[in-house]
Amino acid sequence: MNDADTIPAEIAGRWQSHVVLKQDVFSTVERGHFTTDAGTREAVLRRIDGVPWWTFGIALHFLKREANALERAGEFGIAPLLLFRGRRVLVRSWIDALPLHIAKPHGDAGYFRSAKRALRALHSVSITHNDLAKEQNWLRTPDGQARLTDFQLATRFSRRHGLCRLAAYEDLRHLLKHKRRYLPAELTATEKRILSRKSWPTRIWMATGKRVYYLVTRGLLNFTDREGGGPRLVNDAPVLTARLKSHPAVRDATIVAFPDRKTGTGLYAFVEAKGTTDATLMEFLNQGLIAAPERLQVVDALPRGGNNEIRGEILQLVAMNQIDLIDPLIANEAEKALVTRIVAGRQNLRDRFSF
Repeated sequence: MNDADTIPAEIAGRWQSHVVLKQDVFSTVERGHFTTDAGTREAVLRRIDGVPWWTFGIALHFLKREANALERAGEFGIAPLLLFRGRRVLVRSWIDALPLHIAKPHGDAGYFRSAKRALRALHSVSITHNDLAKEQNWLRTPDGQARLTDFQLATRFSRRHGLCRLAAYEDLRHLLKHKRRYLPAELTATEKRILSRKSWPTRIWMATGKRVYYLVTRGLLNFTDREGGGPRLVNDAPVLTARLKSHPAVRDATIVAFPDRKTGTGLYAFVEAKGTTDATLMEFLNQGLIAAPERLQVVDALPRGGNNEIRGEILQLVAMNQIDLIDPLIANEAEKALVTRIVAGRQNLRDRFSF
């Protein structure tokens, strides 16, 4: 792939990249600033100029689908605005929000009302998203509103015919699956019926095409996207975590993924330990068969929820250096003090935010 610092000719002089958010065989996604006629604004670039030749046709198809959808969906304030559409790139506005798997809106009825309104607006202009089973494609703004992102699989229909209505039904069903996870007590009888009834194209897809899709993407391409983490989070992180926990000075450990300029996706290990150092544990990991994480931070304690589970959503934001988004997630003053210490010792210092 091309170096991420090589700006495509179509946007030369207008784009300044800050970090690679994601990189796979279908595109590279970067966060940065883009100059428009109205001024410079924070934005996201998707580029396919560096994808392998054997995926270029699919990548171009995905790029066109996203651009077609954002041309209209961005007008409603429920999705990014399309700022530039080129032959091999598109630039969309940045949305200051948390993905659902980090925001975890337990008991937040207002969020799911907003999410339903967003879907109604999208479907009213005959656009379906088609990839809303992924929590990372649902965003929650600081004021609790729902936004949608990643429209690569979206369809912009010419009119609201039967196929459009079936796709819209599946968008809604996937939203309700998230509501069932975070707000189960407020599912209505109608919503429960929708959850129990997949559309016929979905039933056919799950019985046939989905198996082939997994064979190709996960088997041949080794393409995984668990919460945006990629294959290293899926394949390497569990092995590295187990090795860390085998060290006598380590009480507990967890690993999250973060955008990395050099590798596309990096691993960040947070280690609860006493009597050891970051460097000592990195050397310990380097003796294994799997490459060590890009970042490792020893902490006196890991933040935990009421059920004693590690609060990975907070550590994810520390790893991504999105420190300004942490405060709404803090449960109490004791947790705030703990997280403040973790933030002060963070290893990923691309940007600096106040906390």
